[in-house]
Amino acid sequence: MFHESLILIPRSLATGRFIWEGAATLYPMLMEPAFKDYLWGGERLALVYGKKTDMRPLAESWEVSCHPDGLSAVSNGPFAGQALADVLSKYPGYRGEKADAVAGFPILIKLIDARRDLSLQVHPDDAYARRVEKQPGKNEMWYIIDCEPGAELIIGFKETLSKKELA
Repeated sequence: MFHESLILIPRSLATGRFIWEGAATLYPMLMEPAFKDYLWGGERLALVYGKKTDMRPLAESWEVSCHPDGLSAVSNGPFAGQALADVLSKYPGYRGEKADAVAGFPILIKLIDARRDLSLQVHPDDAYARRVEKQPGKNEMWYIIDCEPGAELIIGFKETLSKKELA
């Protein structure tokens, strides 16, 4: 069962010293997820995966998130009780060596229980999202852990449509 998520914080294997000078002790951080109770959710995240919340239906468990709509909190060690976003703000080097090219923490890992059909999902590109929503756009990757017999993931349209037809 998934009770908590794990983020491995890197160490220098060559010297045994921490990579970022002046940083607090680095350690594997366990996350306390944020939960969402959208209408299409179910009960499997609680019953099968052990997610502890009274929300019903339980649609999503945001395992690792710095998104303002659902912040993960560190549940162990010296950062216990602090939002992951706050820890990464205080110690930006924890995001990794190449993270400076991206603002914030651009990864959101969630478990979804879609007991009913989800609404149509349309995500803006970066240009539109930054202009209108004041945040980056979304690129998504789905990994299906489990599903009921007959479940389907529908992508695209049955036939080709023009921009005019979609408007």
